[in-house]
Amino acid sequence: MKICVYAIAKNEEQFVERWTTSMKEADEIYVLDTGSTDHTVEKLKELGVHVERKEIVPWRFDVARNESLNLVPEDADICVCTDLDEVFQSGWRKELETFWKDDTNRARYIYNWSLDEKNQPLISFYYEKIHSRKDYIWTHPVHEVLTYQKEKEKYITIDSIILNHYPNHEKSRSSYLPLLELSVQEDPNDDRNMHYLGREYMYHERFTDAITTLKKHLTLEKAVWKDERAASMRFIGRCYKSLGNIEEARLWFDEAIKQAPYLRDAYVERALLEYEQKNYQEAEKYALKALQIKTHIKSYINEIFSWDGTVYDLLSLCCYYLGKYNYAIYFVDLALEYKKDDERLLNNKKLFQEKED
Repeated sequence: MKICVYAIAKNEEQFVERWTTSMKEADEIYVLDTGSTDHTVEKLKELGVHVERKEIVPWRFDVARNESLNLVPEDADICVCTDLDEVFQSGWRKELETFWKDDTNRARYIYNWSLDEKNQPLISFYYEKIHSRKDYIWTHPVHEVLTYQKEKEKYITIDSIILNHYPNHEKSRSSYLPLLELSVQEDPNDDRNMHYLGREYMYHERFTDAITTLKKHLTLEKAVWKDERAASMRFIGRCYKSLGNIEEARLWFDEAIKQAPYLRDAYVERALLEYEQKNYQEAEKYALKALQIKTHIKSYINEIFSWDGTVYDLLSLCCYYLGKYNYAIYFVDLALEYKKDDERLLNNKKLFQEKED
């Protein structure tokens, strides 16, 4: 098999060596540089990567991805698309060769989108950016999608291939909002892009626009994935909370719970809302319901705060205010398992112990 990695890059010199080391199990590595002003290109070339430069004007992620895919030779059997802030766990090529069949078009694998300081995954879901060379193009200006051009696509799932994401949190995402608006303009019936646009409005604190857009997402014929529908409902609730409309926020968090009762996120958001309103008994109730959900589904929908110890922290505070000091100590100890040196949690524990005494 001839396996080629391809990527786009701009001012990524800090990631070049780590990324190239991770990707060198491939036969060839190709990068389209879209306008770096640092040493990204030079460093890539020094490490044997094939690099071409081309600025994409106006900028679109799908156009850039397609240009980078065009760098991959036609005789490649498998194409692997990654970004320079991503790292494969070693041995990925062997796993790919083991499971890939003659009729395979595309592979799913585990993507750890967010990891804690111990390199343990907080949010994981399946990625699908390994594919055969022909019959694929990238579509959508942002949150681009790899689209198969024929009718029957043959997937395989390889849980032993793991890609970790170590992003540069200082990198601007200012282009996302106008590109999402363009994406929805180009395809107003695409449920995924409508959801993303509503979420982006929320991030920009355009809460009224977010509510309108997310409600529109829920009306679309293709918007049938319960996890994503529940996320839209949570975001609507979050926007209403930011606007000071607590009753509407409660209603939408409850709708999210009904839509996807198997996900923690809406229970946690409802608990946080009640805690902020000093309704500690209600907050405790919803936090405990969240903890009843043990399965961490591999979906990008999952919120970090549902699985990072926040619920235990919240319960410790609720129990403190409800006078249940022994439970407050119990839950703060669980929260400290996630953040053992957190000064606030340690001080809380001392306070709880003094009250219990």
